[in-house]
Amino acid sequence: MVALRLRPGQAEQAVTGGVAATNAGRSAWLAVCVALLAAACVLSIVIGTKNIAPATVWDAFAHFTNTDDQALVRELRVPRTALGLLVGAALGISGAVLQAVTRNPLADTQILGINAGAGLFVVFAIGVLGLTGIWSYVWFAFLGSAVAMVLVYALGSAGRRGATPVQLTLAGVALGAVMEGVSAGIRLLKPRAFDYLRFWDVGTLAGRPLSIAGAVAPFVVAGLVLALAVARSLNAIALGDDLARSLGTNIGRARALSMVSVTLLAGAATAAVGPIGFVGLMVPHAARWIVGPDQRWIFAYTVVCAPILMLAADVVGRVVIRPAELQVGIVTAFVGAPVLIWLIRRRTVSGP
Repeated sequence: MVALRLRPGQAEQAVTGGVAATNAGRSAWLAVCVALLAAACVLSIVIGTKNIAPATVWDAFAHFTNTDDQALVRELRVPRTALGLLVGAALGISGAVLQAVTRNPLADTQILGINAGAGLFVVFAIGVLGLTGIWSYVWFAFLGSAVAMVLVYALGSAGRRGATPVQLTLAGVALGAVMEGVSAGIRLLKPRAFDYLRFWDVGTLAGRPLSIAGAVAPFVVAGLVLALAVARSLNAIALGDDLARSLGTNIGRARALSMVSVTLLAGAATAAVGPIGFVGLMVPHAARWIVGPDQRWIFAYTVVCAPILMLAADVVGRVVIRPAELQVGIVTAFVGAPVLIWLIRRRTVSGP
């Protein structure tokens, strides 16, 4: 028997493909995405449930005189835009990491119950322990994310076939439903404790001061750094565990760092804005279609495109039922549910 061994350079050759087949093409597409992200930030600041003239928006930064409209721009729209950037990047990258490390194209923090775990622990911290500051309950969000990941993997690994993508998905959906039910029960028993977080359980960027973005930013940045650090290892793991080991990849270390990254990203995002789903499912698939399976490029595109989706959904939610507002978590669910159905049908048709 001849053992198959690949040189490290061959692992890079195995991760090509996509609409943009060259690094120059991928860089060009990425530049377009960065321009779209800048446009999304501008629209998020300019457009709202209340019409404010662009000149007034400009004066809020260039010639601030503390009028009501200028204060609305600086104190409401700017913080939710900053939070949309952070949370979008966190949810997108956490989904991309999960899809890579589990080799499950349907993986997402919402589908696998990780958001529900973080949400349950936050609800427990607020409703039962009486914690109200984000610096208090953010740690419960991290713990809930980690507990949910362990439980989902344990349930999904039961049986002779092990942790298959289908079993992990079913385990995540079931566990997430249970955790969301428990969370709803606590909120019903302690309604006054959640008055200031009335829309938190559906996912919202509204009503969050800039201090919330500042509080979760260090955790999001740490999670992004860890994800980027293991991107090359995840390329090797995608070839299979045996082949990854032959390339010198420390699989245990890569998976451990990946799970820490997901815990930080999903926990911080859920603590800040509540459980928002499907962002981490849709964006990595779109990135993979453009650049192929190279995780380094997928992560680069996801960290730019996921905030675009988040901010676009938030802007749509502000204008679709004016003068009321549709929460961003509802908008992403309207878009994400059909995408999930399409992905499931596509895998069923193309499966063995």
